Amino acid sequence: MKFLTKKELVDSLSDPIFKLISETADELRMECYVIGGYVRDLFLERPSNDIDVVVVGSGITIAEAVGKKLGRKAHVSVFRNFGTAQLKYKHLEVEFVGARRESYSHDSRKPVVEDGTLEDDQNRRDFTINALALCLNADRFGELIDPFHGIEDLEDGIIATPLDPDITFSDDPLRMMRCVRFATQLNFYIEDETFEALKRNADRIKIISWERIIEELNKILLSKYPSKGFMELERSGLLQLIFPELTALEGVETVNGRAHKDNFHHTLEVLDNVSKQDASLWLRWAALLHDIGKPKSKRWDNVAGWTFHNHNFIGEKMVPKIFRRMKLPLDERMKYVQKLVGLHMRPIAIADDEVTDSAVRRLLFEAGDDIDDLMVLCEADVTSKNEQRKKHFLDNFRLVRQKLVDIEEKDRVRNFQPPVSGEEIMELFALSPSREVGVLKAAIKDAILDGKIPNEYEPAKKLLIEEAEKMGLKMVEK
Repeated sequence: MKFLTKKELVDSLSDPIFKLISETADELRMECYVIGGYVRDLFLERPSNDIDVVVVGSGITIAEAVGKKLGRKAHVSVFRNFGTAQLKYKHLEVEFVGARRESYSHDSRKPVVEDGTLEDDQNRRDFTINALALCLNADRFGELIDPFHGIEDLEDGIIATPLDPDITFSDDPLRMMRCVRFATQLNFYIEDETFEALKRNADRIKIISWERIIEELNKILLSKYPSKGFMELERSGLLQLIFPELTALEGVETVNGRAHKDNFHHTLEVLDNVSKQDASLWLRWAALLHDIGKPKSKRWDNVAGWTFHNHNFIGEKMVPKIFRRMKLPLDERMKYVQKLVGLHMRPIAIADDEVTDSAVRRLLFEAGDDIDDLMVLCEADVTSKNEQRKKHFLDNFRLVRQKLVDIEEKDRVRNFQPPVSGEEIMELFALSPSREVGVLKAAIKDAILDGKIPNEYEPAKKLLIEEAEKMGLKMVEK
């Protein structure tokens, strides 16, 4: 964190928009402050284009006046029901709101709102580091107002609430998710009293909509080290309430002196490994869910020890149920996660054995355009503490990757359709849609994937005729 002098704070407000807001506020004789995340990020030296401005009076009035001065260059949206307005200008989004005081009922996170002072507005903020304000009025321009020592918390890397954390979290339980999210994004420590309040109030998360929970969960997943967020959610008791399938992975069982690994901690290690590759949100979801089927598949075998047979297929079936419950998208993004969970054992099986062209060809066909992401996930899944075994897998994965390139170049297998279509098969043998058509298409596909014929029309048609004859089918004479 960088400590900023008064001059540096004034300089940090050099964008012309701040001067314009300042002049407008003075003309209207209203106190005006930039507050919250924008101020926090100035000290953390993080770029931010989202600016929150709090006005002691009507935020809408100032927003409209500033918009009028900017003319067609700016767009102002007014939300009178909420007493807010948003101004979009060039690369900036400025949110204007009147300073307010809030009170809550126990069964809702929607507050009763009244006009208030800057102090009232800072009191209602979620965390001390988000309660920092810089005055925009000309006579105090750049003056920092920090009643809760948020600067010290920024310096010490602490997440704490301005007021009693039990009241803060009980009033708006979404703040518990935000608490963990900020700790994860900033790599900060949740202050002890604040964390104990998280545990005491965890059950209140039940009144929050899934859409809001997922918004925070996705931000945790997109952090540099998302494992930190999931560890904090687990320690606080929140994870069990929002994601019991994930906490079911936790723990180690021992029989006859043989133990399996803790699959919860393994999953978080895989998630961090994937995140190091700057992975997309949905690849991170695939990493989070790749072993989700292990609790249901866990068995003890007197010879083999602990087994998790078919956990990838069980997990694949669990993905739509989890997405549906959590109000996650049920479109191609869900299918992508489902595919990677189902296939994540395939490259490992290949790498653990001789890497054959046939196995690689089939993998390439089934993974399609997602093959590169699948390989990233599988390499991330190698978390063995046995360095020799780890090296063996990673070396073989490099060989698999090279084979994927070579075979795709030679056989064009990725996303391929058999050279002879189902329609042509029906026409050649006077068939209606039937099992026979599917069997013949599969025979062509398997022959190409096994390398028996090239991925070309003439060899495929020749094989088709041979297979049809075996089934007693005759070609229609023309």
